[in-house]
Amino acid sequence: MPMNSRPWIVLAGAAALAVAATAEAAEYGPGASDTEIKIGHTNPYSGRASAYGTIGKVISAYFDKVNDEGGINGRKITFISLDDGYNPAKTVEQVRKLVEQEEVLLLFQNLGTPTNSAVHKYVDGKQVPHLFLATGATKWADPDNFPWTMGWQPNYQSEARIYAQYILDNVEDPKIGVLYQNDDYGKDYLTGLRDGLGDRADELIVLTVPYETSDPTIDSQIVQLKESGANVLLNVATPKWAAQAIKKAHDIGWQPVHLLNNVSTSVPAVLAPAGLDKSTGIVSSAYYKSPGDPTWADDPDFQDWVAFMNTYYPDGNTGSGLNVYGYAVAKTLEHVLRQAGDELTRENIMEQAASMSDLEIPMLLPGIVINTNSDDFKPLEQMRLQRFNGERWELFGPVMEGAPGS
Repeated sequence: MPMNSRPWIVLAGAAALAVAATAEAAEYGPGASDTEIKIGHTNPYSGRASAYGTIGKVISAYFDKVNDEGGINGRKITFISLDDGYNPAKTVEQVRKLVEQEEVLLLFQNLGTPTNSAVHKYVDGKQVPHLFLATGATKWADPDNFPWTMGWQPNYQSEARIYAQYILDNVEDPKIGVLYQNDDYGKDYLTGLRDGLGDRADELIVLTVPYETSDPTIDSQIVQLKESGANVLLNVATPKWAAQAIKKAHDIGWQPVHLLNNVSTSVPAVLAPAGLDKSTGIVSSAYYKSPGDPTWADDPDFQDWVAFMNTYYPDGNTGSGLNVYGYAVAKTLEHVLRQAGDELTRENIMEQAASMSDLEIPMLLPGIVINTNSDDFKPLEQMRLQRFNGERWELFGPVMEGAPGS
């Protein structure tokens, strides 16, 4: 497939004309039929990133609910979720199985930056929708070169620009230290932070320290960052290492302004293991309703989510934001599939995913909406800041956009 080619735009339009000509006829790609829509997914149910496994479980539970309510346009969802252990080589194996053996209609919410990177070119070459990935790397929003891949959550560079603005507005004489995962995920935050700090980046960032996902601990990195004189810590780490960083900083008596990336804000998976008292005062960002925030106690959408959890995922933690995240992204895919109607081709799935306008999804924060088009593969670009008070996250400040120049 040539670069800058988006065949689904052309093919979907042609398919739509064909359906209009024969209104009764449905059109199907692999993995779709009169009775079924087959969806593929990979997740680290085991291994060092297994805290994220609950996302796959809550999505599976949500599709059980959809099926009990009659499915989507009369078709039941078959959700095939495979464990990749956050190992890129295993992801390649599992994704090939989903595409070539299971012949799924689309891939959905595959988790992780290194894991999705390992299959990025393969999936695009196969022209399989690779939708709403569980990673905020900026590379997933490149419709010119990868027209079959789309992220979902606010991208990491946008998030880091918001933190940069917070630092500039609120920290006197900031000296910034960054702990980051040594891959595209971590480096995206560095890029966004430098962009947000502008011409002061070299002055304000005193040390950046990477870690590898094979590292058993990041204790030495935290010690280095303290010794650098940094009074701000940007903690760009997934749950296991984020919790270690919080605990180690506290235990060595380092009390910087602590900014924690959004992917590790789960209270039960990160802050509780680190120590709630040791997590007090940490600042992060949010785009969905926190299950620990009493603001939403009487909110109808929040009550619907709790009822869903109690019925379909009773073993799931109703205090975990990861289970809110999985529920919201599943609702987004449900919207796309319903909009696709009886034209369940891979081309039309992509067309619908790239045609969302001011879409409100239950459990997203008020004022945060989803927008996409054929040139914009960034569904979510807005966030709010939040601070942990020792028990729960508290929102503060307005809805912010982290797009360049915003």
